[in-house]
Amino acid sequence: MMTTLPIFIREQSVSRLLPWKLQIEAAERFGVPLAQVEEAALERGILPARYQRNRTTMTVGDQLTLFRSCVAVIGCGGLGGYVIEELARLGVGTLVVIDPDVFEEHNLNRQLLSSPAELGSPKVAAAVRRVGDINPAVTVVPHQAAFSPANGSELLADCTLAVDALDNIAVRLELAETCRQLGIPLVHGAIAGWYGHVTTQFPGDTVLQKMYASRSGEKGIEQQLGNPSFTPAVVASLQVAEVCKLLLKQGTPLRGRKLLIDLLSMEFHELSLNEEDGGIP
Repeated sequence: MMTTLPIFIREQSVSRLLPWKLQIEAAERFGVPLAQVEEAALERGILPARYQRNRTTMTVGDQLTLFRSCVAVIGCGGLGGYVIEELARLGVGTLVVIDPDVFEEHNLNRQLLSSPAELGSPKVAAAVRRVGDINPAVTVVPHQAAFSPANGSELLADCTLAVDALDNIAVRLELAETCRQLGIPLVHGAIAGWYGHVTTQFPGDTVLQKMYASRSGEKGIEQQLGNPSFTPAVVASLQVAEVCKLLLKQGTPLRGRKLLIDLLSMEFHELSLNEEDGGIP
């Protein structure tokens, strides 16, 4: 009997796990992308072995949901680099990464995708290379372009949700409006110095627009406070946790709530965001 990809996966799996070397063998033997091998395994309740430490937290079905999801990350710098890294390791199947910039020397202190060898390289190209190194089963769709109302709907057209990793308030508001029009959630994060915050805006909500309405023309306060290496890592991780919950429809998202992070005092505070006052305490 001719061996097919599903038969190969079933016969070669060990304790319902498919080791990486067998994923590669299957892709080469059947002439298919690694993504197809991963999906075929998950569809049959077999977990790619790289995710075995996930399985006390999420089911194989959850892992399949993540694989079939498409998440947009707007901004591939301080926050975005960590968000991309963690989403790829989590197993989100398609990442749309958007950023017009190239790496500069001042990025080296905090941006995960940056290195001296990457100086002058497009940030989205570095994202493609990094994900290819850590999880080649994940598809990365790069756009070296500035997000705007003119291209936003097209860039986010196939996405389940979006992650705000920007450093510009005006563009953040444009992103929020585009997400509202498309009916997709937006996981928002911001950082400055020792501080950061995270919230999630659902379709129909306008908290983010109201929160920043009086400051729509500004860059962020990070222009004055800067950012050390650890702040983007912390805030990006919280954003990825929000993304995971939203994709799996589990837990309680930060809808109507803003989590404030103070790493200098090592304190976390939660603010209730009232639509009537725009979330300003």
